[in-house]
Amino acid sequence: MRTVAVLNQKGGVGKTTTSVNLAAALAVDGVSAAVIDLDPQSHASLHLGVTPESSRLSTYGLLVGQARLGEILRPAGERLTVAPAHIDLSAAETELATAGAREHRLKHALAGSPPAETVIIDCPPSLGLLSLNALCAADEVLLPLQPHFLALHGLSRLMRTIDLVARRLNPRLKLAGVLLCMYDARTRLAREITADVSEFFERAKSTGHSDCWAGARVLGTKIRRNIRLAEAPSFGRSVLEYDARCTGAQDYRALAHELQGLWRDATPKTDGRIVTPPPHSEPALTDTAAAPA
Repeated sequence: MRTVAVLNQKGGVGKTTTSVNLAAALAVDGVSAAVIDLDPQSHASLHLGVTPESSRLSTYGLLVGQARLGEILRPAGERLTVAPAHIDLSAAETELATAGAREHRLKHALAGSPPAETVIIDCPPSLGLLSLNALCAADEVLLPLQPHFLALHGLSRLMRTIDLVARRLNPRLKLAGVLLCMYDARTRLAREITADVSEFFERAKSTGHSDCWAGARVLGTKIRRNIRLAEAPSFGRSVLEYDARCTGAQDYRALAHELQGLWRDATPKTDGRIVTPPPHSEPALTDTAAAPA
């Protein structure tokens, strides 16, 4: 099982659109995928036409220990499932404030029988306990970014948070890359932002800033502006189901292909055989490590 957290503390950059349509594109390619909706707004769930039957049978119930993952997963298409969110999820951070191992609730819930070959976690637009749970459970982070100057604001803080979680709580965590959404290649600003982000990561790698950034890059796939991406959620469908021929569907299929290629290249091999990397031990938790500043 590969687990990907789709994360950015800024709202409106394409997190939910990417979580849903990347999972759908993987499913079309024959890879089973599960979307874990960790946003109390429930947009990923609604995008796939799913609402939880109750707060217990949602990711809220999962995190507070009222339900198991198998109980809350709902079908959303062939080879595609979703663990829906409920508005009560907004209270989970307060309820878990004094709970033991609160950062690892999602990781423990995903342990055991994998829900799918690939798990996509749709994170809320914040860096609180919900996002921290996603980072502790994930193998890698996919960072959607709008090619706009204000979208770059806070990028350094987000990267420091990912680095802190990788060093203290989840040593296997890596940054898979930056995905540019709502991209318009005709504008000079889009090209300049792409160059600026690429330069940012090159500087970070050259100075040995962080091991978790080692493979960081601006992904070759760009998600172009497309009205079909905005229309699909109102029908409770992924864009691939709503209009498989539109540029939005084409772009997310290209993203799925690009990521699968990167994952194959990153798989350790010995004598032609795939070798599963050894598991990392879980570091001891402290109150200061639990909530990165």
